[in-house]
Amino acid sequence: MEFKGRLIDIARDWKTGRFRVTFEAEEDITKQVESITDKLLTITAKIFRNKRSRDANSYSWVLMQKIAEDQHTDKWSVYLEMLGRYGVFTHIIVRPGVVDRVMAEWRTVKNLGEVTVSGQTGIQLQCYFGSSTYDTKEMSEFIEGIVSECHELGIETATPEELERMKREWGVKL
Repeated sequence: MEFKGRLIDIARDWKTGRFRVTFEAEEDITKQVESITDKLLTITAKIFRNKRSRDANSYSWVLMQKIAEDQHTDKWSVYLEMLGRYGVFTHIIVRPGVVDRVMAEWRTVKNLGEVTVSGQTGIQLQCYFGSSTYDTKEMSEFIEGIVSECHELGIETATPEELERMKREWGVKL
């Protein structure tokens, strides 16, 4: 069972000491509730985040294809370059002997060089997540970067009004 909703109340039963948690669903969950009644459940509650739309992903690939054609390269190479410029990343420190292996696991990785932590030497890497993991805000920022690249190259993109409409459809609050 999965639904979008809000936490309404938490109470503790004074006899058993157990907690009772109340959620309010933003949709009809009648059929879902019927299938789980009187069953032991694993319950997870996490903050709702809009996922990026397929339209956003498609639009980014159209733009990267245009850049690839302009630069006489392939769109995968453009994608990796755009991740390196506008993507979401994390930093990790690894043992020198595993740098190549770690780099093979990520879409794009920048080697930031040797660092010493607690007397041990490691290599700091800036690792970029693939755009398929992006939420709407991250995808919007990624596309804005790609659009700016297109403008610099004289490549036609959607108008600012069309981009704003797309962002509204993707659920991006600016």
